[in-house]
Amino acid sequence: MDVTLRQLRAFTALARTGSFTRAAESLHVTQSALSGLIKELEAGLGVRLVDRNTRRIQLSEIGREFHPVVTKILQDLDSALEGLDSLKRLHSGIVRIAAPQLMASTLMPALIARFRETYPDVTVHLVDCAVENVITRILRGEVDIGVGPQRDELADLGAEPLFDLPFMIVFPPGHPLESIERITWADSMRYPIIALQGQFTNRLMLDLHGAVSTPAIRPSHEVAFMSTALSMVSAGLGITPCLPYARPLVNLYGMRMRPLHDPEVRRRFFVYTRRHASLSPAAEVFARFLPEFVGTLEWRLDEAS
Repeated sequence: MDVTLRQLRAFTALARTGSFTRAAESLHVTQSALSGLIKELEAGLGVRLVDRNTRRIQLSEIGREFHPVVTKILQDLDSALEGLDSLKRLHSGIVRIAAPQLMASTLMPALIARFRETYPDVTVHLVDCAVENVITRILRGEVDIGVGPQRDELADLGAEPLFDLPFMIVFPPGHPLESIERITWADSMRYPIIALQGQFTNRLMLDLHGAVSTPAIRPSHEVAFMSTALSMVSAGLGITPCLPYARPLVNLYGMRMRPLHDPEVRRRFFVYTRRHASLSPAAEVFARFLPEFVGTLEWRLDEAS
């Protein structure tokens, strides 16, 4: 059985108009072409769908039963094609992005708001999680895109550079560090350090290992999230190293943020995706939008806050 969409559309047009002439006009084909399509459909199905006489046409009994089924099929197909077109034109779509908890509460809201100004009908689902879980969520297919610090290469993980930023030190107003023009890591280690658990502090200790006059980090407190560390700094329980994208929360708590020197330790962040999985049109444009937005930011790296 060889049935084409053109044949089905010709049949529904004929059933709707009751006239070969009007049906042909509605489909922008000749009357003979329309008649040929109906004959091909009947031959392919092996049944008569239309009863013809010299005065009028009408659907056969089988044609009357067949018509609502074909109409539903064509409506569903047209709806699917319209939906696909909307996705391609970014009139709709969903983007799922994972980001570390601190970035999700500082950088991401402004980024998503700017993105929605251009693509208001695209829904962005933000997943805030521990930094160690960003890659896991991508590889499991739970999100389309992830943003996180540099990690070991994996065969199934695609990575595009996003930004490269130096560590800063955050302390409350009036802290002794505020009077030092050029704060070093050794200066910071004289005071209680609030650090993050896991890879964040472990990698930082490796970066600082062997640096001149830099003692090992011995945290007075270790917490799971940077937002907790910043809150503890605000309460006067210590100071904490972090990256510049934390500035909105630092400012909210009324704290100070200054660059750290000797050595300058930097962190590279990447946009991660699954290497062998195609992104939706909405996710593709969001992945391109990320570095464009970050490129417009002023990180204020040399400014005392």
